[in-house]
Amino acid sequence: MNWNAIIIKLEKWRDEAAGSDPSVTTVAEKYKQSSGLKSPWAVLVSTIISLRTKDEVTLVASEKLLKKADSPKKLNSLSNSVIEKLIYPAGFYRNKTASLKSIANILLEKYNGNVPSTMEELLALPGVGRKTANLVLGEAFDIDAICVDIHVHRISNRCGWLKSRNPEETEMILREILPEKYWRRINYLLVLYGQKICRPISPFCSLCVISDFCKRNEVIKTR
Repeated sequence: MNWNAIIIKLEKWRDEAAGSDPSVTTVAEKYKQSSGLKSPWAVLVSTIISLRTKDEVTLVASEKLLKKADSPKKLNSLSNSVIEKLIYPAGFYRNKTASLKSIANILLEKYNGNVPSTMEELLALPGVGRKTANLVLGEAFDIDAICVDIHVHRISNRCGWLKSRNPEETEMILREILPEKYWRRINYLLVLYGQKICRPISPFCSLCVISDFCKRNEVIKTR
């Protein structure tokens, strides 16, 4: 597989056609720029809010919450009702509020208010799965990690790069076949591509820049 060619084509498409993307990582980048520091807390918080939530909602909700609670200590001082109002209408905002409060308590009690930087420790936090943990490792700690969401999972299988049953299995296979230097880029590129071009139903195959590397598995109708 010519991964270099695939990444170059996706990078060019994103730069020329996609424009800016209001994604969860944008929240973290904005916060890092304003504070002058990297903030694993901002990445963790915004990623949890993003689950089953549209990007534009995630962006607004995360910015509102991080302005009031830019650390576990500050979030811990807020009531559940205040947090719920700040992140509404993010999906499952009550459950996410409970998770964030629990996480803040754990970080304060066990990690001196810091976000841990290992997969095992992150997965032990309430509401944190592999997708969230990998994003935190990559974006906050510059650790090579593969964040696999529904878009990465779908496109990888559709193109025939691999065959897997779920995102976690996709991640494990990509770890074997994808050069490590592209691990952190694959999610950044394929999420927006999956939203705009390689959609779940009736993808825009006529506009696809990586069609030479795609087998169109299980694609019935295209545009």
